[in-house]
Amino acid sequence: MQNSCKNVYITTPIYYVNDVAHIGHAYTTIIADMLARHSRLVGHNTYFLTGTDEHGQKIAQSAEARNKTPKEYADEISGKFRSLWDDFDITYDKFIRTTDEEHKKGVQHAFLKMYEKGDIYKDEYEGFYCVPCETFHTESNLIDEQFCPECGRSTIVVKEESYFFKLSKYQDRLLDWYEQNPDCILPRAKKNEVINFVKNGLKDLSISRTSFNWGIKLPAEINEPKHVMYVWLDALLNYATALGYGATEENMKFWPANIHLVGKDILRFHAIYWPAFLMSLELPLPKHIAAHGWWTRDGEKMSKSKGNVVNPKEVADAYGLDAFRYFLLREVPFGQDGDFSQKALIDRINSDLGNDLGNLLNRIIGMSGKYFDFNVSSKDVEKFHKKELEDVNSIIETLQGFIYNMQINKYLEELWKILTIGNKAINDYEPWNLIKDGKTEEAMALVALITNIMAKVALLLDSVMPHKIKDISTCLGIQISTENYNKLILNKELLDDVKITKIDALFPRVEDILLAQPPCGDISKSEEEISTKVELEKLEIQDNLITIDKFFEASIKVGTILEAQEVPKSSKLLLLKVDLGENRPRQILAGIKEFYNANDLIGTQACVAANLKPAKLMGYVSEGMLLAAKDENGLSLIRPEKPKKIGTKIS
Repeated sequence: MQNSCKNVYITTPIYYVNDVAHIGHAYTTIIADMLARHSRLVGHNTYFLTGTDEHGQKIAQSAEARNKTPKEYADEISGKFRSLWDDFDITYDKFIRTTDEEHKKGVQHAFLKMYEKGDIYKDEYEGFYCVPCETFHTESNLIDEQFCPECGRSTIVVKEESYFFKLSKYQDRLLDWYEQNPDCILPRAKKNEVINFVKNGLKDLSISRTSFNWGIKLPAEINEPKHVMYVWLDALLNYATALGYGATEENMKFWPANIHLVGKDILRFHAIYWPAFLMSLELPLPKHIAAHGWWTRDGEKMSKSKGNVVNPKEVADAYGLDAFRYFLLREVPFGQDGDFSQKALIDRINSDLGNDLGNLLNRIIGMSGKYFDFNVSSKDVEKFHKKELEDVNSIIETLQGFIYNMQINKYLEELWKILTIGNKAINDYEPWNLIKDGKTEEAMALVALITNIMAKVALLLDSVMPHKIKDISTCLGIQISTENYNKLILNKELLDDVKITKIDALFPRVEDILLAQPPCGDISKSEEEISTKVELEKLEIQDNLITIDKFFEASIKVGTILEAQEVPKSSKLLLLKVDLGENRPRQILAGIKEFYNANDLIGTQACVAANLKPAKLMGYVSEGMLLAAKDENGLSLIRPEKPKKIGTKIS
């Protein structure tokens, strides 16, 4: 049995060159590298793309602040990204830059094609623009009428001539695509957020700027020299231009992408804008867009001002690249936020890698050398250990489904169960007693069982820790190859006779933290004390723990909704008049328009946070907040089980 060979295309986002690489960049790239390595091992034709995004107003401003041209600045930062990925032995097939001439030509080709199709038109743009996020916002999306809802920083008002893409034209087609392809966005919970956003209505997208010139010019055929393309149109098209779209077309056989890996902060661009562009260009849509979470450090958000940003190169140099890779892939389920701490990393190294994996290999070396002069034969494994082999093969059969569904931490959890079978078999069958009792065949079968388990695990773990697995393959005298993958994994065969070679310990025990801790609290405390404090702080952050006194500072009352109407120009807000038993009804703005009809609310009751400071939204004063709960199934107001007297306090 063999895996059917197919073309596999895996991409990371192209990283914006406004700063050097951090742990989030490393996380994305290591996931992509793991997927690419696995795909090659199982025999697929694989193309792995990464690179840098180098245009836009933010880059021009950053370059100017450093007395550099935008290209000089982009060259410097892009070079640092590429150097880091080379140091990390990332097996990319192409490193694309949006300043590459082939990319520019491909983007211009795409722009012209969409223009000639009638999907791009000229108009005037007026609205709010966040320079750091390179994102346009409507007034209804802003915080306090001026701040970006994504990063919280101040927006600028932009009014200029612009070309627009007819994004609204593709709203229904996008919704159909989401419905017909359940796993087009992973994890699936993220997909619901995208669908709700699209259902609220899509506006046409401004895709050119005239207020700066650091970007790709419009096609010469359009004759608009003062316009440059919006950075997100330019950037997203890299996935196609990297394969030769609009130029050589030499690698378009890999289209469409099997997996676009992105951070959750840029999911909307990839799950809405990108498929709409592809629909316009009449190109097949990606199979999966996979959005991962963010990383904190010791329970705190990372920032330069706190001095707690994780430098991935420093961590890899201190603890080993493969240990770092394993930690990132194992520590957190894909899609959820993760927390980096040296204590957690050390625990993984000493427990999972040292005790479970490394120690099992040491036992193979020890037993084979002591009892059989390092020679291992598999001829009697099935005779004495049929049950263990069945259990191992049963686990292996489930593993493939986890990888391309982005359940990588689950893949590793299940894979570790195979190591448990190996360690348990040694304890159960006690080879030292088998030898003592003259049961040499049984002892050899046991050593061979463990050797085969380690060989199968090595093949399945190679994409995660390629350098340490090379050491294991040297020890076992096998090659990590598609041929052996087919033999040992797919066909469930056993090793031929092998000669074991002694090697150094894979993962020596780490006793102390190896990197200086960022300033936080009492630096005289031990790592264990700091870690305990951090875990408590994380619990408080996660559960938002407060004292009972703090709780009673909140005044939550039952109110009856007397009036409800839509707020003009807002897709989210309803304007309510709520009676709380006071001398006049409260005016409250609630972002529930997507889930409730205004007329249906009149006469119903709701729970209201009544002692909030009044806030102004969309020109209206809001004097409280309705309590609600929202999950993947939508939003529901929190209401009393039975009608209550208005003004009744919740306690």
